[in-house]
Amino acid sequence: MKKVLWLLPLCILLYACPFESTVALEPKPVEPVDSSLCGYWYGIVKDGSDFFGIEALDISRQSDSVYAITRYGKAIKGDIILPDTAYFTGYTSWIGDKQYMNVVADILLEEPRRKGRTPELKKQRVYYVAGIASKQDTLTVKTITETFSIKKNFGSPEAFKQAILQLTGNDKALYDEQYSLSYRKIPKPQPARSF
Repeated sequence: MKKVLWLLPLCILLYACPFESTVALEPKPVEPVDSSLCGYWYGIVKDGSDFFGIEALDISRQSDSVYAITRYGKAIKGDIILPDTAYFTGYTSWIGDKQYMNVVADILLEEPRRKGRTPELKKQRVYYVAGIASKQDTLTVKTITETFSIKKNFGSPEAFKQAILQLTGNDKALYDEQYSLSYRKIPKPQPARSF
């Protein structure tokens, strides 16, 4: 039995349980970087209880087709504040007229061994996918929900795309609305100067 030991929190999707795939929507990055997605984006997440979070995304161009994504987050529940920063890469894909971000993450899996032996750790690359749209100073991110499919390994990007295409008209089956986030583009805060 495999057990996830360490998982980079997804981007863009601090509180969601996103669908994890072994393939992205494209075999490799092909779409050129869209400069309208680059910048510093700020958002607030609230789940209806006393839990809320503050999240910022710093998206920049890493190469012609790849984005560098730094996610700054702070989750607050009652008196507990949990700061969190994570670093990702991502690239965009299109399915029809909808744009998606493929977020690349590496996780460590623990492979149990015989009694008394130290478990073996294996690194595995996974992809998280979110529908994205930018308009003026607003970035909307919709997480593909973990219940999107019982199948975790589609085998090919084309099979993954086809599964998404079948549900694109039904946002409730494809996206988790509770975890759909909107961000506003703001100037990047500068570090405070010491006296």
